[in-house]
Amino acid sequence: MESTKPARLVVLAAGHGSNLQAIFHAIAARQLIAEVVLVVSHRPDAHALERARALGVATAARTLADVRAEGGTRADFDVWLTATVAAAQPDLVVCAGWMLILGEPFLSTFAGRALNLHPALPGAFIGKDAIGQAWQAAQRGEIRETGVMVHEVVAELDAGAPVAVARVPVLAGEPQAALEARMHAAEHEVLIAAIRKKLGQSTS
Repeated sequence: MESTKPARLVVLAAGHGSNLQAIFHAIAARQLIAEVVLVVSHRPDAHALERARALGVATAARTLADVRAEGGTRADFDVWLTATVAAAQPDLVVCAGWMLILGEPFLSTFAGRALNLHPALPGAFIGKDAIGQAWQAAQRGEIRETGVMVHEVVAELDAGAPVAVARVPVLAGEPQAALEARMHAAEHEVLIAAIRKKLGQSTS
């Protein structure tokens, strides 16, 4: 029987927070039986944090520069991030616009319990500006479609096992901004589907 107890989600985000908002909408619509218990960012000015605070969701933010100014290292940041997330006791951690590679403490603590959203098909356009990379490849006639995936978080960048994937055609003559808009719409759907699947919540 499917559990009706809300799953505890921690979201790592560093940008505008549209994917975080999609999670909030899905929860409000009962498409997800979950609650976001914490939103963490490495950018204190990220709009995602404002979205969370507006709904009374706890937030935490710290920059690498802050850590280094205190005499710390990247490893110290990783320890802080891991401890901060662990204190929220998440069932699942969702990286939705997080822009830093996650270190070993995080990977070992949340192995099998962390997902990352990446705007590309598995094995394609790894790293930053994947949408721009795909659009440029389409202009060169190398591809006719790109896509969105949510995958397990592993040490290798954007290389974890896919949990949910959607293909998105690149339309002839469309500007990059139009492709970006369609990709973001696909991201929202794939992200919710992947969270539901990972939590064992019915997709029917």
